[in-house]
Amino acid sequence: MSDVRAGMLLVATPALLDPNFVDSVVLLLDADADGALGVVLNRPSPVAVADVLGGWADLAAEPEVLFQGGPVSTEGALALGLLRAPDDVPVGFRPVEGGLAGGGVGLLDLDTPRELLEGSLSRLRIFAGYAGWGAEQLEAEIAEGSWYLVPGSAADVFRLDTGQLSRDVLRRQPGEMAWHSTRPLDPDLN
Repeated sequence: MSDVRAGMLLVATPALLDPNFVDSVVLLLDADADGALGVVLNRPSPVAVADVLGGWADLAAEPEVLFQGGPVSTEGALALGLLRAPDDVPVGFRPVEGGLAGGGVGLLDLDTPRELLEGSLSRLRIFAGYAGWGAEQLEAEIAEGSWYLVPGSAADVFRLDTGQLSRDVLRRQPGEMAWHSTRPLDPDLN
């Protein structure tokens, strides 16, 4: 599926029953013929960034907690940063290329010395783990109706209240897709 690319969002449909992804919104960070990788944007954990990666706590966007990025490699951390100026790309920062509106969002190497980043980042969000798909796996899940594939924005990544992210992302879509934002969690109750 040619639309599967970095910067797009996956929004779980009611057909997706995997507890790792129910009602989730995933930002795709990489997608190619070998597979795809992303992070769940709306799963904040109770663990404060200051408790795990204290040196990064002052840049962490509210809520200043680790997010559960997905079920793969949950012992590792992956960070997304937002640039203050799009043309000021520091060492250790790789922009998310593709369809992410607003730009300036990228992967940040947490091993980069903080002094090399001073003044370059306005926000940071840290994820424990990530979501991954093998070759053609994600395309098959989209085709079977497990995911809506929609454009993403930088605001989605650093949103304070993530509880309604799924509904808000669907609500801004054109046509009939916006209707899905009003569906009940259990369609049988409708």
